Amino acid sequence: MTHILAIDQGTTSSRAILFDDKMAVAHVAQKEFTQIYPQSGWVEHDVEEIWDSVVAVVKDVVAKADDIAAIGITNQRETTIIWNRETGKPIHNAIVWQDRRTAAFCEELKAEGFEAEITQRTGLLADPYFSATKVRYILQTVDGAQEMAEAGKLAFGTVDSFLIWRMTGGKGHVTDATNAARTMLYNIREGAWDATICERFGIPMSMLPQVLDCAADFGTTDMFGPELPILGVAGDQQAATIGQACFEPGMLKSTYGTGCFALLNTGDELVTSQNRLLGTIAYQLDGKPTYALEGSIFIAGAVVQWLRDGLGIIAKAQDTHPLAEKADPSVELYLVPAFTGLGAPYWDAEARGAIFGLTRNAGPAEFARAALESVGFQTRDLLEAMHADWSGAEEGTLRVDGGMSASDWAMQFLADIIGAPVDRPKVLETTALGAAWLAGMRAGVYPTQAEFAATWALERQFTPKMDSDTQARRYSGWQDAIRRTRG
Repeated sequence: MTHILAIDQGTTSSRAILFDDKMAVAHVAQKEFTQIYPQSGWVEHDVEEIWDSVVAVVKDVVAKADDIAAIGITNQRETTIIWNRETGKPIHNAIVWQDRRTAAFCEELKAEGFEAEITQRTGLLADPYFSATKVRYILQTVDGAQEMAEAGKLAFGTVDSFLIWRMTGGKGHVTDATNAARTMLYNIREGAWDATICERFGIPMSMLPQVLDCAADFGTTDMFGPELPILGVAGDQQAATIGQACFEPGMLKSTYGTGCFALLNTGDELVTSQNRLLGTIAYQLDGKPTYALEGSIFIAGAVVQWLRDGLGIIAKAQDTHPLAEKADPSVELYLVPAFTGLGAPYWDAEARGAIFGLTRNAGPAEFARAALESVGFQTRDLLEAMHADWSGAEEGTLRVDGGMSASDWAMQFLADIIGAPVDRPKVLETTALGAAWLAGMRAGVYPTQAEFAATWALERQFTPKMDSDTQARRYSGWQDAIRRTRG
């Protein structure tokens, strides 16, 4: 058995990737699914459509190999699903991580001083981003849900947990430590669900899944042919951290997908941020958590989707790069893509997008450039906060991955504005690779952690070329745009 199947269930699509015994991509299948926007700032997914998309892509790639040793799963984090234990059916659409409907309740938590309790126990902030307030919302708005939950009839899980439940025929209600750490219900110091937070939110602990290491026995499935073990699970950003082999304290990666997520490995030290970053679990192996500081940006690649679908100035994402190159250098637009609020380090749920610096000769090329630059500026915001929070955060190299990292223009601007080298690996499928390595290592197909780290290979390094005066002026302009956006 030499192949490993990675299921990458993302925010806009589900993918199945088959890796061979050398950890090279052998086959890929992908299927997009519907984004549901019931109100401004609300984002949902049809759970059954997610499930159908996963089944479709897995069947596609499984048909291409008969020597699959194990399955690894990586998933969009924080997205919340509650289902009936008896029927296996969800009682509400999945509420997506981007959703901001619980902002008012989060303000209540802050006003009563409970956010400090949340941060101390979970490393997180009182924000709609995380699962806990979404669980509370569903229990309070779906008829009879609270009573059913208290009677033990409902199960909560992030997407990984729901997929495993379905794949194992309801035998496994489990998750891994990285996904648990993103719910705002898991005490990452003690490694257990937190009774105090659950009680404050009115969430019965009987709803919660069992928490396992990232590489563990999550159950088996015979849905796709011969029985296959599920041996690896990690939330998408943690899986990318693993796939980038950021195993040493001080190593830093940033993933550019729908959003942008930077994780800094802090080893066995859980850093309490003074700059509104998140303390989280980077991965957990052999019962031992490795911690990280994380900065989350809600809109990265999604700003390119907006150029395509909202403004119609590009036909496909790849058009952004050549269009940006045509921009008039004398027109300096600043696009703050706060379409669903601002993430770290601002955590402003009420902020909305804005554009500054418009002149008569600003057009599609300038908008494209401002969109790509917004991702670089937001990344610098995160890195500035990380350096202020932890002495181990050296001015080192940033490893990048995700769809937008394929843009040479965007990565060069990123290197320029952060003033540090940006390394793009040969394998850009780092999220799926991280999940595959966890499962493959557990199955005995893939190498140990140290040997895996030694296989990481550079495709291209982008080094800073912008002079310090220009860099300072451009970043100052961005900070001014943020201030104006926030009112």
